[in-house]
Amino acid sequence: MLFSKLEKKVAFRYMAAKKRGFGSVISWVSLLGIMLGVATLIVVMSVMGGFHETLLSRIIGMNGHVVVYHQGGTISDYDFLMDKMRQNKIVAKYTTSMVPIAEGQIMASANGNNSGAMVRGIRITDLIAKTKTGTRIYGKNLNDVKDGELVIGASLSRNLRTTKGDKVSLISANSGTATPFGTMPRIMSYPVVSSFFMGMYEYDSGYIFMPLETAQKYLNINNSVTHIDLFLTDAEQSGTVVSALNTLLPDGFIVRDWRDLNRGFVGALQVETSVMFLILMLIVIVAAFNIISSLVMLVKDKNKDIAVLRTFGVSRKSMMKIFILSGTSIGLIGASLGTILGVLMAIYIEPIRKFFQFVTGRDLFPAELYSLSELPSKLVPSTVISIAVIAIALSFLATLYPAWKAANTDPVETLRNE
Repeated sequence: MLFSKLEKKVAFRYMAAKKRGFGSVISWVSLLGIMLGVATLIVVMSVMGGFHETLLSRIIGMNGHVVVYHQGGTISDYDFLMDKMRQNKIVAKYTTSMVPIAEGQIMASANGNNSGAMVRGIRITDLIAKTKTGTRIYGKNLNDVKDGELVIGASLSRNLRTTKGDKVSLISANSGTATPFGTMPRIMSYPVVSSFFMGMYEYDSGYIFMPLETAQKYLNINNSVTHIDLFLTDAEQSGTVVSALNTLLPDGFIVRDWRDLNRGFVGALQVETSVMFLILMLIVIVAAFNIISSLVMLVKDKNKDIAVLRTFGVSRKSMMKIFILSGTSIGLIGASLGTILGVLMAIYIEPIRKFFQFVTGRDLFPAELYSLSELPSKLVPSTVISIAVIAIALSFLATLYPAWKAANTDPVETLRNE
């Protein structure tokens, strides 16, 4: 056995002592500190993981893991190019679909309201495939959308105050007509037949989808597209596919993956996650120092008891184990309670947010700021276990000095001074 009956009995008796043991204020502060530190770490890491997964899946879900552009601005013969890319073994191995896109920045106007937006031409079959998961469609079924009809973001529709059947005027300066007096913006009106809600504010408030042929006519790019999106089986293989395409495609083509396109976002998330972990771990470290203080005072208070036990033949090793067990028990209990609390809070984080939002009367998670309609959370068992193990390990390390001090107590000197 790791601990003998005597060691357990003495350790738990010291823990039960109200003056310096488990019942002391410092011990309670240590336990609460570890519990809150572990719970906070689990919640924060879960929310950060949820942010990363949700935003990344939604961004990649519409933009592709790998995007192929051309320096000339448009890609003609895109069907031939996609067939050529599919013939590459590496590209074929990791790519699930290729989607040609015709995209441009426009000003949308309806009912006296104006808003900047992106118009995206896409084949309706591709749009249906990309909006199957987590996207709500209002109005006409996407299968029935025809040439010359628009599918608009729900927030954008609300801003423009449009309903099904209303016409929206699209104003584009880039695809305008050249005249002796300058370039005249292209202005065309299309009926809104459906709206979509993705839960990502950037898309819901700033994107308009239309059939690819309609977009090509409106953007004045004939039978061309602005880029081709490649969707992969594994996002982590995007670098391999980019390298293969750079070798395969002729000069003039530019290939970017999701990391390049969202470098600032991905980098900020990684840095923020690491910094938050380090900052919140300080709570656990401070609680561990409290364990040291509590045990040092316990050793001093039980100096006579330690001396008596030593004279009865209790070894230095056993004395160390007694105080290690006393201190580590605080960390173990605190980490266990913190893990349970943290997991429950991570699971019910959205109802908790709504409750505090109701109590304070403030919007604690504005969609326009965070690009999400609800607070995401993703519990990773390995992360939860790692946090709990680190907390227990710090508690164990905090007991070593007080335990060593207790084990090196000189019984003769102590009893002589009594």
